[in-house]
Amino acid sequence: MKIRAGIVGGAGYTGGEMLRLLINHPSVELVFVHSNSNEGNLISDVHTDLFGDTDIRFTGTLSTDIDVLFLCVGHGDAKKFLDANSIEKRIRIIDLSQDFRLKAAAGGDWVYGMPEINREKIRTANYIANPGCFATAIQLGLYPLASKGLLKREVHINATTGSTGAGQGLSTTSHFSWRNNNLSAYKVFNHQHLNEIGESLLQLDPGFDAAISFIPQRGAFSRGILATMYLESSLSEQEAQELYTQFYLDAAFTHVSKKNIDLKQVVNTNKCLVHVSKHGSKLFIVTVIDNLLKGASGQAVQNMNLMFGLEERQGLHLKALAF
Repeated sequence: MKIRAGIVGGAGYTGGEMLRLLINHPSVELVFVHSNSNEGNLISDVHTDLFGDTDIRFTGTLSTDIDVLFLCVGHGDAKKFLDANSIEKRIRIIDLSQDFRLKAAAGGDWVYGMPEINREKIRTANYIANPGCFATAIQLGLYPLASKGLLKREVHINATTGSTGAGQGLSTTSHFSWRNNNLSAYKVFNHQHLNEIGESLLQLDPGFDAAISFIPQRGAFSRGILATMYLESSLSEQEAQELYTQFYLDAAFTHVSKKNIDLKQVVNTNKCLVHVSKHGSKLFIVTVIDNLLKGASGQAVQNMNLMFGLEERQGLHLKALAF
């Protein structure tokens, strides 16, 4: 028996990645892909990389003959969709927007979908709030320290994301002529992902109250996030490496490297690579992810695998692009 899946919001970047993953997933049957703006169009006319892989068309109607529903819609639209449509309780939902990531909005029914800290909760969950892309990259760099109560000093973070992080809609800062050969900071110190980062760190360290100073940046590349973090720490480099290696020992996709890391190692994969080093009294942490995969659709499929008792890596054996 295959897992019968539906997608709402299949025309955007995360929807396209979700399609690519589910169409090639050995345990999934894709039942429908909903899009009001593309109803009747071939999926491969919008996501041209799927030409030859599927003849499915977008639909404007919903089917209840599914086991799991992926919401690949914009922030605020997932809640509106669920308020407007009655989804049977037996159908599991994985939301890729930010609508249910915070406890106040989730109301206790939603599990924060970070397998590295919530694997067992995800296995029995009906509703998953998939983490944000910046939040994923940053949290995976800080979890081991939080688990030992070692986030006592201000954490300084710079993270640069590719243009796909802005979504498919056009804006002044997403046009090629502006983005190419350019770099800019935005939402400095008040990015919305700080809220879920704070809640997630409190889960591991109830006494966490250190400041997080986060400078997001727009990079002149299509996909991926490189996050750099530093803080004052009494750990030696060897102690830090051992802490991180032990914390992620059983993680399916998060790996600790003793060598410096770069973005091309993870683009087109569901991996997060982490590197830690010591510079004087400061601990320096680098993480890299693909914002559309480990930061969105890949992590959603990882969560689906856990929810339905599949091997966590199934359908996610993706290879980085070497050049």
